[in-house]
Amino acid sequence: MSLSDSTVLVVDDNEDILTAIRLLLGDHVATVHTATSPAALPTLLRETRYDCVLLDMNFSRDASSGREGLQWLENAKRIDPEAVVVMITGYGDLDLAVRAMKHGAADFITKPWSNDRLIAAVEAAARLRRSREAQAAAAKIPASGSATAPPEAAPPSDAAFEGILGQSPAMQALFDTIRKVAPTDANVLVLGENGTGKELVAQAIHNASRRAGGPFVPVDLGAVPPSLFEAELFGHAKGAFTGAAADREGRFEAASGGTLFLDEIGNTEPTEQAKLLAALQRREVVRVGESQPRPIDVRLVSATNAALHERVGDGSFRQDLLFRINTVELRLPPLRERGADLDLLADHFVARYAEAYGRPVQGFTEAARGRMRAYGWPGNIRELQHTVERAVILTDGTEVGEGDLQFSATAPNEEPVMGGTLDLEEIERAAVRRALSKHGGNITHAAEELGLTRKSLYRRIEKYGL
Repeated sequence: MSLSDSTVLVVDDNEDILTAIRLLLGDHVATVHTATSPAALPTLLRETRYDCVLLDMNFSRDASSGREGLQWLENAKRIDPEAVVVMITGYGDLDLAVRAMKHGAADFITKPWSNDRLIAAVEAAARLRRSREAQAAAAKIPASGSATAPPEAAPPSDAAFEGILGQSPAMQALFDTIRKVAPTDANVLVLGENGTGKELVAQAIHNASRRAGGPFVPVDLGAVPPSLFEAELFGHAKGAFTGAAADREGRFEAASGGTLFLDEIGNTEPTEQAKLLAALQRREVVRVGESQPRPIDVRLVSATNAALHERVGDGSFRQDLLFRINTVELRLPPLRERGADLDLLADHFVARYAEAYGRPVQGFTEAARGRMRAYGWPGNIRELQHTVERAVILTDGTEVGEGDLQFSATAPNEEPVMGGTLDLEEIERAAVRRALSKHGGNITHAAEELGLTRKSLYRRIEKYGL
């Protein structure tokens, strides 16, 4: 979805923060309104429809607890029930994030923020706002010969798919399956290589579901240390362990009434799998340090690039958990199998970054398109995005030429492109890309090839934006 026609409101008592966000979003959205006092929020929300509201959690009267921000969040939701609010704070505390989502926030950004992360949050918020409005409109259309159709009777709106581009038969089949499964509460397992857009698909399922008004809570299980697994997912009681200074909800409770997205579920250990299975079967969790179970109401979407069926065969993944999480299984095709979608996505990214960076780039030469089609794209859409962004910045012409494209893995009939560099980061980046390409995006095998743990490899993938 393009943000070019979106309107965003930013409420923060720091003028420097407002200026920074206004300048950042100015290249991406149509209008940015700002306010230094949350007292202006009611009037602004009644006068203007906003695609996204960025709301500070801590104002001068209450500099660190977040209570004031939560109160204004609740006020905003009362005034505009369809408002999509992203909380921002200088205190990167998970307790505040969970509380904010329980109070109706769509996302949570910490200061200092990553520009890409903030823009992505605003994009997701705008998609959610438009999806909610489309569903509300569909719910008001009378069914033939009957009263107004209930929300669950309305087919999911294509607004839910905004941000996912694809015209290939494989992607159209995927869209059709999502339309069928989204209105149900069936658990979904999304399979695909790194960079194919698994989280976008999970978000689309949530946006097109009856739970769209509830929270969408993503968890990267590959980044959760085993020692914190239970506390992160199930929560903990005050004093349950060193550093547990207060009671805290886990991600399951935070997602109640909405969707819990467990990314990289294939990276879990057998003991962690047993705990997940118990929570899903009983539909309840027990916080660390407590004995009383707490009920949960979540729709589960999981994702992995691992071959889970093979892992069941070798005993490293529980078959009963696999049955539980994959009532419906979706397979995302890698970019190399999506035909003309490559050109569609490349054109989308070149237009996006030409606008963002004020460059006169309008497309690609035929030689450049040919080279992109010949490349295997081991990093899939994420790699294509970064490749086009770099090319738009570096090219001297109005078209991206063959020489403007820099690939870090080996394409068919091409030599490795480290180019004799002695820059250690570039060498490491190329080695990671090559290992991922060789093993088809399989993290476990690539990590073994590189002599790294899975978590170390994930850190490098994040570091290099792969």
